[in-house]
Amino acid sequence: MVRTRLYRDGVLVDEGFPIADVSDHVSDPGNVVWFDLCSPTTGDLETIAEELGLHKLAVEDVFQHHQRPKVDLYDSHLFITVYWLHLEDSRLHPVEINVFATRNALVTVRESEHFDVDRVVARWDANADLAKYGVSFLLHGLLDHVVDAHFDLVEHLDELVEDLEEQLFEERPMTKEDARRMFTLRKNMVGLRKAASPMREVVNTLIRRDVHMVVPAMAPYYQDLYDHVLRVAEWTDTLRDLLSNLRETHMSQQGFRLNEIMKSLTSWAAIIAVPTMITGYYGQNVPYPGFGTSLGFWSSTIIILTASGLLYLAFKRRGWL
Repeated sequence: MVRTRLYRDGVLVDEGFPIADVSDHVSDPGNVVWFDLCSPTTGDLETIAEELGLHKLAVEDVFQHHQRPKVDLYDSHLFITVYWLHLEDSRLHPVEINVFATRNALVTVRESEHFDVDRVVARWDANADLAKYGVSFLLHGLLDHVVDAHFDLVEHLDELVEDLEEQLFEERPMTKEDARRMFTLRKNMVGLRKAASPMREVVNTLIRRDVHMVVPAMAPYYQDLYDHVLRVAEWTDTLRDLLSNLRETHMSQQGFRLNEIMKSLTSWAAIIAVPTMITGYYGQNVPYPGFGTSLGFWSSTIIILTASGLLYLAFKRRGWL
């Protein structure tokens, strides 16, 4: 499915036209064209490449999945790769978005329909007064939507980390399910960091003056976008460090609980060993003081109770029991 739009002198004048008309529209300097492709075939992209004169290496990169977010500079256009992120069943799912940006055309290539381009279009329509700035305006709206998704995701992950912090110091020990949640959260954090951290380089490249992509009037908007990117990246790094500290604290608590259990078992083993030793001694088949009399029974019983009681008090005082 292909979506197209045509702006003339900052005003939306047409949409839904065929790709074959693109070359006619981009030949007019007053026109700005946008079209979107979702999971295109090689033939679809080659047709667009011929219409806009896109570099073949950039076209090949569209089909090379799992690339790092980046900006490639070519003579007639820019090639940009970013990732929109969403959670599904508590797992992070990235959607790759490739962008071709020329002087008066913007092409977006989505990996799947999980990325709702209608929300980007709604963002453009809500700021229609900026449409006169052409491709700079369209590209900003797209990147701003992607970064906002990163921001919402890191905010949600922050709440999950806070929940883990509270559970970590509860009386009940962490369950296997809690440990699985911590592992999943750590994995999602790594995925977010891979997508969000390189965005600093992407936006920083776009606002460079020698690239000539951002018109001066849109510079403050891109600077604001860069500030959001920095905030997401720093927040992600902070949560990553905090999650590592939580994991280390969890391991320390497990060691502490194991130490407490071992001290308790050792104490009870020592208490039980005393009566075992005494009864074993009195169970010898040789005469001993009190052998064959009630005095021997009562004296051994008193020794067992006294020794066990003294050991219990000694271990209790040390906090082992």
